[in-house]
Amino acid sequence: MKKHLKNLLLIVIASTFFFSCSPFQKLLKSNDYALIYDEAIKYYEKKDYFRAQSLFEKLENIYKASDKADKILYYLGYCYYYQRDYMMASYYFRNVGNRYPLSQLREESDFMAAYCSYLDAPDYSLDQTSTYMAIDQMQAFINRYPKSSRIKQCNEIIDKLRHNLEKKAFEGAKLYYKIGDYKAAVIALKNSLSEFPDSRYREETLYLILKSSFLYAQNSVPEKKIERMMKTLKEYDIFVSEFPNSSFMNDAQKIYAIAKQTIKI
Repeated sequence: MKKHLKNLLLIVIASTFFFSCSPFQKLLKSNDYALIYDEAIKYYEKKDYFRAQSLFEKLENIYKASDKADKILYYLGYCYYYQRDYMMASYYFRNVGNRYPLSQLREESDFMAAYCSYLDAPDYSLDQTSTYMAIDQMQAFINRYPKSSRIKQCNEIIDKLRHNLEKKAFEGAKLYYKIGDYKAAVIALKNSLSEFPDSRYREETLYLILKSSFLYAQNSVPEKKIERMMKTLKEYDIFVSEFPNSSFMNDAQKIYAIAKQTIKI
Protein backbone atom coordinates (compact mmCIF):
# COMPACT_ATOMS: atom_id res chain seq x y z
CA MET A 1 0.00 0.00 0.00
CA LYS A 2 2.81 2.41 0.94
CA LYS A 3 4.66 1.49 -2.23
CA HIS A 4 1.55 2.18 -4.29
CA LEU A 5 1.09 5.63 -2.69
CA LYS A 6 4.76 6.40 -3.22
CA ASN A 7 4.51 5.50 -6.92
CA LEU A 8 1.35 7.58 -7.27
CA LEU A 9 3.09 10.56 -5.67
CA LEU A 10 6.02 10.21 -8.06
CA ILE A 11 3.63 10.16 -11.03
CA VAL A 12 1.89 13.33 -9.80
CA ILE A 13 5.22 15.10 -9.27
CA ALA A 14 6.52 13.98 -12.66
CA SER A 15 3.29 15.10 -14.38
CA THR A 16 3.42 18.48 -12.69
CA PHE A 17 7.03 18.91 -13.74
CA PHE A 18 6.25 17.82 -17.30
CA PHE A 19 3.31 20.19 -17.75
CA SER A 20 5.12 23.07 -16.05
CA CYS A 21 7.91 22.64 -18.57
CA SER A 22 5.65 22.04 -21.58
CA PRO A 23 5.74 24.43 -24.56
CA PHE A 24 2.26 25.64 -23.66
CA GLN A 25 3.29 26.59 -20.11
CA LYS A 26 6.35 28.37 -21.47
CA LEU A 27 4.05 30.34 -23.77
CA LEU A 28 1.88 31.37 -20.84
CA LYS A 29 4.95 32.70 -19.05
CA SER A 30 6.44 34.32 -22.15
CA ASN A 31 6.46 38.03 -22.98
CA ASP A 32 6.75 37.36 -26.70
CA TYR A 33 3.20 38.49 -27.42
CA ALA A 34 3.44 38.15 -31.20
CA LEU A 35 4.42 34.51 -30.77
CA ILE A 36 1.65 33.94 -28.23
CA TYR A 37 -0.90 35.38 -30.68
CA ASP A 38 0.31 33.16 -33.53
CA GLU A 39 0.28 30.08 -31.32
CA ALA A 40 -3.17 30.94 -29.98
CA ILE A 41 -4.46 30.97 -33.58
CA LYS A 42 -2.80 27.60 -34.20
CA TYR A 43 -4.40 26.07 -31.09
CA TYR A 44 -7.75 27.50 -32.18
CA GLU A 45 -7.45 26.04 -35.66
CA LYS A 46 -6.59 22.67 -34.11
CA LYS A 47 -9.83 23.00 -32.07
CA ASP A 48 -7.86 23.06 -28.83
CA TYR A 49 -10.14 25.77 -27.52
CA PHE A 50 -9.08 25.60 -23.89
CA ARG A 51 -5.42 26.38 -24.64
CA ALA A 52 -6.38 28.96 -27.27
CA GLN A 53 -8.65 30.65 -24.74
CA SER A 54 -5.89 30.78 -22.11
CA LEU A 55 -3.49 32.41 -24.55
CA PHE A 56 -6.02 34.91 -25.94
CA GLU A 57 -6.96 35.95 -22.39
CA LYS A 58 -3.28 36.71 -21.71
CA LEU A 59 -3.31 39.00 -24.76
CA GLU A 60 -6.66 40.73 -24.18
CA ASN A 61 -5.28 43.73 -22.29
CA ILE A 62 -1.91 43.75 -24.08
CA TYR A 63 -3.51 44.35 -27.48
CA LYS A 64 -6.44 46.46 -26.27
CA ALA A 65 -5.49 49.45 -28.47
CA SER A 66 -4.24 47.49 -31.48
CA ASP A 67 -5.80 46.25 -34.71
CA LYS A 68 -5.88 42.75 -33.17
CA ALA A 69 -8.08 43.77 -30.23
CA ASP A 70 -11.46 42.99 -31.79
CA LYS A 71 -10.12 39.71 -33.23
CA ILE A 72 -8.96 38.55 -29.80
CA LEU A 73 -12.41 39.18 -28.29
CA TYR A 74 -13.99 37.45 -31.30
CA TYR A 75 -11.77 34.39 -30.89
CA LEU A 76 -12.41 34.33 -27.15
CA GLY A 77 -16.13 34.34 -27.86
CA TYR A 78 -15.80 31.30 -30.09
CA CYS A 79 -13.43 29.53 -27.68
CA TYR A 80 -16.07 29.72 -24.96
CA TYR A 81 -18.85 28.94 -27.45
CA TYR A 82 -17.21 25.69 -28.53
CA GLN A 83 -16.69 24.78 -24.86
CA ARG A 84 -20.43 25.42 -24.32
CA ASP A 85 -19.90 28.22 -21.83
CA TYR A 86 -22.53 30.38 -23.49
CA MET A 87 -22.64 33.08 -20.83
CA MET A 88 -18.94 33.88 -21.23
CA ALA A 89 -19.17 33.50 -25.01
CA SER A 90 -22.00 36.05 -25.14
CA TYR A 91 -19.97 38.41 -22.95
CA TYR A 92 -16.96 38.40 -25.29
CA PHE A 93 -19.00 38.60 -28.50
CA ARG A 94 -20.98 41.52 -27.04
CA ASN A 95 -17.77 43.35 -26.20
CA VAL A 96 -16.61 43.30 -29.82
CA GLY A 97 -19.36 45.77 -30.71
CA ASN A 98 -19.30 47.61 -27.39
CA ARG A 99 -15.58 48.35 -27.53
CA TYR A 100 -15.01 48.45 -31.28
CA PRO A 101 -18.26 49.61 -32.94
CA LEU A 102 -16.60 49.98 -36.37
CA SER A 103 -15.16 46.47 -36.37
CA GLN A 104 -15.82 44.36 -39.45
CA LEU A 105 -16.52 41.51 -37.03
CA ARG A 106 -19.32 43.37 -35.31
CA GLU A 107 -22.34 41.99 -37.18
CA GLU A 108 -21.34 38.36 -36.68
CA SER A 109 -20.33 39.04 -33.09
CA ASP A 110 -23.60 40.81 -32.29
CA PHE A 111 -25.52 37.86 -33.70
CA MET A 112 -23.43 35.33 -31.79
CA ALA A 113 -23.88 37.31 -28.54
CA ALA A 114 -27.66 37.06 -28.96
CA TYR A 115 -27.46 33.45 -30.13
CA CYS A 116 -25.41 32.42 -27.07
CA SER A 117 -27.96 34.13 -24.81
CA TYR A 118 -30.61 32.03 -26.56
CA LEU A 119 -28.62 28.84 -25.98
CA ASP A 120 -28.18 29.84 -22.32
CA ALA A 121 -31.93 30.44 -21.82
CA PRO A 122 -33.38 28.02 -19.24
CA ASP A 123 -36.25 25.56 -19.41
CA TYR A 124 -39.68 27.23 -19.28
CA SER A 125 -40.21 26.08 -15.68
CA LEU A 126 -37.27 28.18 -14.41
CA ASP A 127 -36.74 31.92 -14.03
CA GLN A 128 -37.05 33.52 -17.48
CA THR A 129 -34.85 36.60 -17.01
CA SER A 130 -32.31 35.18 -19.49
CA THR A 131 -35.09 34.47 -21.98
CA TYR A 132 -36.27 38.09 -21.95
CA MET A 133 -32.64 39.19 -22.35
CA ALA A 134 -32.14 36.89 -25.35
CA ILE A 135 -35.32 38.20 -27.01
CA ASP A 136 -34.18 41.80 -26.49
CA GLN A 137 -30.76 41.02 -27.98
CA MET A 138 -32.26 39.25 -31.01
CA GLN A 139 -34.66 42.15 -31.59
CA ALA A 140 -31.80 44.64 -31.23
CA PHE A 141 -29.87 42.71 -33.89
CA ILE A 142 -32.88 42.80 -36.25
CA ASN A 143 -33.23 46.54 -35.71
CA ARG A 144 -29.51 47.19 -36.28
CA TYR A 145 -29.11 44.91 -39.30
CA PRO A 146 -32.51 44.82 -41.08
CA LYS A 147 -30.93 43.51 -44.31
CA SER A 148 -28.86 40.78 -42.65
CA SER A 149 -29.10 37.23 -44.00
CA ARG A 150 -29.66 36.14 -40.39
CA ILE A 151 -33.00 37.93 -39.94
CA LYS A 152 -35.09 34.83 -40.66
CA GLN A 153 -33.13 32.79 -38.10
CA CYS A 154 -33.50 35.60 -35.54
CA ASN A 155 -37.29 35.64 -35.96
CA GLU A 156 -37.44 31.86 -35.61
CA ILE A 157 -35.41 32.03 -32.41
CA ILE A 158 -37.61 34.82 -31.01
CA ASP A 159 -40.67 32.64 -31.70
CA LYS A 160 -39.09 29.75 -29.78
CA LEU A 161 -38.20 31.99 -26.84
CA ARG A 162 -41.68 33.50 -26.74
CA HIS A 163 -43.12 30.01 -26.74
CA ASN A 164 -41.15 29.37 -23.54
CA LEU A 165 -42.69 32.46 -21.99
CA GLU A 166 -46.18 31.47 -23.19
CA LYS A 167 -45.77 27.99 -21.75
CA LYS A 168 -44.54 29.32 -18.40
CA ALA A 169 -47.50 31.73 -18.17
CA PHE A 170 -49.95 28.97 -19.13
CA GLU A 171 -48.53 26.29 -16.84
CA GLY A 172 -48.26 28.73 -13.95
CA ALA A 173 -51.91 29.72 -14.33
CA LYS A 174 -53.00 26.11 -14.84
CA LEU A 175 -51.38 25.21 -11.53
CA TYR A 176 -54.08 27.18 -9.67
CA TYR A 177 -56.70 25.04 -11.41
CA LYS A 178 -54.86 21.84 -10.47
CA ILE A 179 -54.69 22.76 -6.77
CA GLY A 180 -58.37 23.76 -6.71
CA ASP A 181 -57.96 27.52 -6.27
CA TYR A 182 -60.51 28.27 -8.98
CA LYS A 183 -60.94 31.99 -8.34
CA ALA A 184 -57.17 32.52 -8.67
CA ALA A 185 -57.13 30.21 -11.70
CA VAL A 186 -59.64 32.39 -13.59
CA ILE A 187 -57.59 35.53 -12.86
CA ALA A 188 -54.23 33.94 -13.74
CA LEU A 189 -55.52 32.28 -16.92
CA LYS A 190 -57.04 35.55 -18.14
CA ASN A 191 -53.79 37.36 -17.36
CA SER A 192 -51.85 34.80 -19.41
CA LEU A 193 -54.13 35.47 -22.40
CA SER A 194 -53.79 39.21 -21.88
CA GLU A 195 -50.01 38.84 -22.09
CA PHE A 196 -50.09 36.34 -24.96
CA PRO A 197 -53.38 36.84 -26.87
CA ASP A 198 -52.23 34.65 -29.76
CA SER A 199 -50.99 31.88 -27.49
CA ARG A 200 -50.98 28.37 -28.92
CA TYR A 201 -52.61 27.38 -25.61
CA ARG A 202 -55.54 29.73 -26.16
CA GLU A 203 -58.17 27.00 -26.68
CA GLU A 204 -57.24 25.09 -23.53
CA THR A 205 -56.87 28.33 -21.58
CA LEU A 206 -60.41 29.47 -22.46
CA TYR A 207 -61.73 26.02 -21.56
CA LEU A 208 -59.97 26.10 -18.19
CA ILE A 209 -61.36 29.58 -17.54
CA LEU A 210 -64.83 28.20 -18.22
CA LYS A 211 -64.33 25.15 -16.03
CA SER A 212 -62.66 27.10 -13.20
CA SER A 213 -65.49 29.64 -13.27
CA PHE A 214 -68.02 26.81 -13.09
CA LEU A 215 -66.30 24.99 -10.23
CA TYR A 216 -65.85 28.25 -8.33
CA ALA A 217 -69.58 28.95 -8.74
CA GLN A 218 -70.57 25.40 -7.86
CA ASN A 219 -68.62 25.55 -4.60
CA SER A 220 -70.00 28.97 -3.65
CA VAL A 221 -72.46 29.76 -0.89
CA PRO A 222 -76.11 29.70 -2.11
CA GLU A 223 -76.52 33.50 -2.23
CA LYS A 224 -73.50 33.81 -4.60
CA LYS A 225 -74.08 30.73 -6.73
CA ILE A 226 -76.55 32.14 -9.29
CA GLU A 227 -74.49 35.28 -9.91
CA ARG A 228 -71.35 33.22 -10.46
CA MET A 229 -73.13 30.69 -12.67
CA MET A 230 -74.21 33.60 -14.88
CA LYS A 231 -70.54 34.52 -15.26
CA THR A 232 -69.89 30.89 -16.18
CA LEU A 233 -72.43 31.17 -18.99
CA LYS A 234 -70.58 34.23 -20.31
CA GLU A 235 -67.33 32.27 -20.30
CA TYR A 236 -69.13 29.48 -22.17
CA ASP A 237 -70.28 31.91 -24.87
CA ILE A 238 -66.70 33.22 -25.30
CA PHE A 239 -65.30 29.72 -25.53
CA VAL A 240 -67.90 28.41 -28.00
CA SER A 241 -67.67 31.49 -30.23
CA GLU A 242 -63.94 30.97 -30.68
CA PHE A 243 -63.74 27.18 -30.72
CA PRO A 244 -67.09 25.71 -31.80
CA ASN A 245 -65.43 22.43 -32.81
CA SER A 246 -63.21 22.10 -29.75
CA SER A 247 -62.27 18.70 -28.36
CA PHE A 248 -63.44 20.11 -25.00
CA MET A 249 -66.95 20.80 -26.33
CA ASN A 250 -68.70 17.81 -24.70
CA ASP A 251 -67.54 18.85 -21.25
CA ALA A 252 -68.29 22.51 -22.00
CA GLN A 253 -71.88 21.65 -22.95
CA LYS A 254 -72.33 19.68 -19.71
CA ILE A 255 -71.12 22.72 -17.77
CA TYR A 256 -73.55 24.92 -19.73
CA ALA A 257 -76.48 22.61 -18.97
CA ILE A 258 -75.76 22.50 -15.23
CA ALA A 259 -75.23 26.29 -15.09
CA LYS A 260 -78.56 26.93 -16.87
CA GLN A 261 -80.37 24.51 -14.56
CA THR A 262 -78.85 26.17 -11.47
CA ILE A 263 -79.94 29.64 -12.59
CA LYS A 264 -83.53 28.47 -13.14
CA ILE A 265 -83.63 27.21 -9.53
